[in-house]
Amino acid sequence: MGGFSGESFWGWVVVPLAVCAATLWLTGIARRWLQRRAILDHPVERSSHQSAVPRGGGIALVPVALFAWIMLALAGLAPPATTAIAALATVLALISWYDDLGELAFGWRLAAHLLAAAVGVALLPGPLPVFQGLLPPLLDRIATTLLWAWFINLYNFMDGIDGITCVETIAIGFGTVAVTRLAGDDARAALPALTLAAGALGFLRWNWPRAGIFLGDVGSVPLGFLSGWLLLLLASQGQFAPALILPLYYLADSTVTLLRRIARRERFWQAHRSHFYQRALASDGDHRAVLALIIGGNAALLILALVAIRWPWLALALAALAVASLLAQLARRSRRATAPPL
Repeated sequence: MGGFSGESFWGWVVVPLAVCAATLWLTGIARRWLQRRAILDHPVERSSHQSAVPRGGGIALVPVALFAWIMLALAGLAPPATTAIAALATVLALISWYDDLGELAFGWRLAAHLLAAAVGVALLPGPLPVFQGLLPPLLDRIATTLLWAWFINLYNFMDGIDGITCVETIAIGFGTVAVTRLAGDDARAALPALTLAAGALGFLRWNWPRAGIFLGDVGSVPLGFLSGWLLLLLASQGQFAPALILPLYYLADSTVTLLRRIARRERFWQAHRSHFYQRALASDGDHRAVLALIIGGNAALLILALVAIRWPWLALALAALAVASLLAQLARRSRRATAPPL
């Protein structure tokens, strides 16, 4: 990379540090405000916590990250569509905040996610279609929209234990930076990724087990949208394999769980405790132990995403094995809760 110019030092160092510090500070303020307003996540049968915890902490993280994205775009240090993507994420955050305060029908939420994804797909800069020419252009856009909308929802579904979505966002953010730099692609895609990871890192201080605040839909939904945008940018630059590998644990856990629930004819859009990580937590309630497994799995996926730049099919095969191993370890923990005493 050579030495830092003034612009690169601002983008690579000052902005991420400022985002991390601002999120860390504002989350403490938001936590006290949510407590005073009694905007709390009370434990129920399907919950993974035992006491009421403020929810909606995304009101501290998301605005900071979006402001940073807009500043990077105005400085020419982010892709041209970044401001529009930030605007779409803002709309999703407002809708999700309303959902945190009440109960928005699943159909309306899904419609908002599909619309935001469709507009976002139209803003992708290329040069390649996301599915690398395997589909005709129109089908490529339709498939990408549906995939992105699913990713937004699974990000929300997977936010069920302390720290998990922050850890995933950090892994995707730093992974995007590493892949972009190693592959020699447009560095402007890396800077928003770095700032998003920095914001998640700041929030993680409050969300680490035992969590003092939850993201809520206002946090998880926009984070899923923004993380999905970063991954689609990678794919549109020809890095389809790394873009699939980085979020592969979230994709696998959520998709397998969804298919199981559909097969059992359950109301799959409702909250539940069927994910691999949720069942693993049931053995002893140790959020940190489950999170350690997921962090280890994500670290392996990040390394394999870098391998995929040179050997995509080999890396994809190894990533599938790594995720299968992680799911097996989580399932093994879950069986401890149901195994009869010796």
